[in-house]
Amino acid sequence: MRVVFVHGACALDADWWWHRMVEPLAALGLDSRSVELPSCGERAGAGPGADLHADADAVRAVLDEEPGHPALLCGHSYGGMVITDAAAGRDDVAQLLYVTAVVPDSGESIASLAGPEPAPWVVPREDGTVVPNTAADLRGAFLHDRDEEATEGAFRRLGPQSQAALAQAPRGIARHDIPSTYVVCAEDRATPPVRQREFARRASTVIDLPTGHHPFLSHPALPAEVIGGVVPG
Repeated sequence: MRVVFVHGACALDADWWWHRMVEPLAALGLDSRSVELPSCGERAGAGPGADLHADADAVRAVLDEEPGHPALLCGHSYGGMVITDAAAGRDDVAQLLYVTAVVPDSGESIASLAGPEPAPWVVPREDGTVVPNTAADLRGAFLHDRDEEATEGAFRRLGPQSQAALAQAPRGIARHDIPSTYVVCAEDRATPPVRQREFARRASTVIDLPTGHHPFLSHPALPAEVIGGVVPG
């Protein structure tokens, strides 16, 4: 079993966001890797027009590198949109894991789920991207339970993302056919737990962790334990 991680919005350097998880998962006998997202400018063909479907296709390309090797897809925040699309129609994804993530249904985009008011954490630009809103308290909302090394590293790895990715619905809904687990991060100040629980109702199983928005950076042993518990035997 391999674990394939998809990070959230406006993030660069996919491997860094996941780097504290590699060793705990290896101790459980699980290989893991992260996926670079075109909509964040991490892969060839990226740019203001790169969208959710391009991100999902990047995940599919990673899965295709090892045909027949079963996978658990872990989507964080925006990454929940991506894994929902990427796993649709596949027989090599055994489990979907949503970590304080968006869980869309048919026809739903992040923009439609967020409502008419723009998210306070991002600012749209004329070039078709959004960027983190540095006027907002990003540290207090997203990074309050991390050590300083992780906090500084995260700030260095924030960047623009295509607006198209946030306005698009998935092509398929994988959780209709694949078991799914939702991890509620109970101390998340960016995505309130009450909102997480609305999404969690769409998953097969719900697990609570006493963490902020990025448990794989602040408390990697906890999500590793969750993954070890939901990986099919």
